[in-house]
Amino acid sequence: MPISKNKVVAFQYVLTDEEGKKVEDSGDEPMVYLHGGYRNLLPALETALEGRDKGDLVSVTLPPEQAYGLRVEDSVQRVPIKHLLTREKRLRPGMAVRVNTKDGPRDVVITKVGKFNVDVDTNHPLAGKTVTFNIEVKDIRDAVQEELRHGHSHGWDADPHHHH
Repeated sequence: MPISKNKVVAFQYVLTDEEGKKVEDSGDEPMVYLHGGYRNLLPALETALEGRDKGDLVSVTLPPEQAYGLRVEDSVQRVPIKHLLTREKRLRPGMAVRVNTKDGPRDVVITKVGKFNVDVDTNHPLAGKTVTFNIEVKDIRDAVQEELRHGHSHGWDADPHHHH
């Protein structure tokens, strides 16, 4: 069953940067998402996966505009160290950390470390980079009503009777 609107898709991926260095991967658990413009995935990735089938290998290279955005210069913020979601005791410039914001956790990069605060660059660590997703489509199923109502997948083994 090819990938089309309202299908739930499980895929493994490896994300590499311009130098071909691995930036992240899906690990042991596939990524599971609801296909069809629900903004659960980068739109350009959805487009590339449309019509693909189980077992397909898809390689998509995206410019920054279609991936994690262009770098915004001077988007530096000062953050109390206690708002950082890290167990790392030795904070160093250039480290990528997550910070709690009112919009939820964000990935940022430390530019300067003070005693109680750090300055962070709020650009996504991959902003301004062309990235390549190497994707293997693991499985495809129809979405259940509940998922369609919520506009996202509830995981591969979604139980239609499960409410959250």
